[in-house]
Amino acid sequence: MGKLNIKPLADRVLIEPSQAEEKTSGGIIIPDTAKEKPQKGTVVAVGPGKKDEPLTVKEGDVVLYGKYAGTEITIEGNDYLIMKESDIVAII
Repeated sequence: MGKLNIKPLADRVLIEPSQAEEKTSGGIIIPDTAKEKPQKGTVVAVGPGKKDEPLTVKEGDVVLYGKYAGTEITIEGNDYLIMKESDIVAII
């Protein structure tokens, strides 16, 4: 993936979600309608932070976020989430 031409504002972060699991650990294929939304993704862009609150995540970090966190957007045919850094629960 090339460099995205988008810069989140303030404490917002752009995340590329991980792919949903295709199979269970036992080998059962999961249909699209039953797949869980991934709660893990890679940070692809970060805003500058707020005046007295610098961001703790950076581009390339793999993060966990809340199940209903962020706003889904599509850029150049790829799906992303944009959310406040406070919606991210951990860096893994």
